[in-house]
Amino acid sequence: MQKTVHPDTRALAIDDVSKIYMQWQRSGKVKDILKNLMCPEKKEIKALDHLSLEVQRGEFLAYAGANGAGKSTTIKILSGILQPTSGKVEVLGMSPAAGRIELMKRVGVLFGQRTELWWDHPVITSYEWKKAVWNIPNEVYERNLRMVTELLDLGDILHTFARELSLGQRMRADLGMLLLHDPEVIFLDEPTLGLDVLAKRQMIAFLKRFNREKGTTIVVTSHDMDDLEEMAQRIILLSNGKIAFDGSFDALRQAQGSLCRINITTGDSNHPCLDGMKYISSDGNVHIFEFDRTQTGMRELLGKLAHLNSVEDIEIKKAPIEGVIANLYLSWKNPQSQCGL
Repeated sequence: MQKTVHPDTRALAIDDVSKIYMQWQRSGKVKDILKNLMCPEKKEIKALDHLSLEVQRGEFLAYAGANGAGKSTTIKILSGILQPTSGKVEVLGMSPAAGRIELMKRVGVLFGQRTELWWDHPVITSYEWKKAVWNIPNEVYERNLRMVTELLDLGDILHTFARELSLGQRMRADLGMLLLHDPEVIFLDEPTLGLDVLAKRQMIAFLKRFNREKGTTIVVTSHDMDDLEEMAQRIILLSNGKIAFDGSFDALRQAQGSLCRINITTGDSNHPCLDGMKYISSDGNVHIFEFDRTQTGMRELLGKLAHLNSVEDIEIKKAPIEGVIANLYLSWKNPQSQCGL
């Protein structure tokens, strides 16, 4: 049951929202050409299925799910790009469909594979264009330009043509442009997609700092669960347009039985055999196993290791969130499958 809160504390509210697409069906066979023209078949695709959720002001929410789960559809509905088939949506107390222009003055949206930068102009030209078209007050623009230039390290690229930027530079420039008008809510759809390790770390560090210091509400989608865990405090997992999980990353791990990884360093490259533990991989003489703490206690684990003669070192840590969620996806796809160890 959802907790009732005062409306003033909510940044986003989605109430019983469904989004249905109609998809034309064609066989692709020559003999069916006439049939496809005269009596085309349509298939109902339910992207969102009576979805309800709330996000409080200042929250950093990870919004995840397998391909086709409804993540991007939700972001597009929240930003007014799409309208729901049924249900009610509010962003900062406003309807995205009815007041999109006014809402966009308070919201920022970034899609990882799209850019608002003018391709054949320096980055600063796009920024100045936004200032003029959006009527951003000069003091607000100058303050935010200084902030994004410093925190996103844009000084060397402000006067570079957008088409000459690397993907990481373009993503930073796009994020800087998104923040020029002081948005209260930010929607980020795959913001780290395709970035190298350094660019990804810079992006994540900036978003965490921005959320912490400015109190801006951030909703981010990504397929990289480790990135999401590093950024957000709360995660919502979608499955077939419905919420399958809503909570913290620690609670998500507990839902899968407290999976842990153990790195065992031995005297040779042959990995040991350990009952009740799942072998993952080896790197030289370091061997990685996975186990469930609710099924294998520490005393039992140490007892298994004590019988090995070649153990030189062990390291126990939480299982990567990627593996936990992969197990969940598999269990949702096939409820009869055993996704544990």
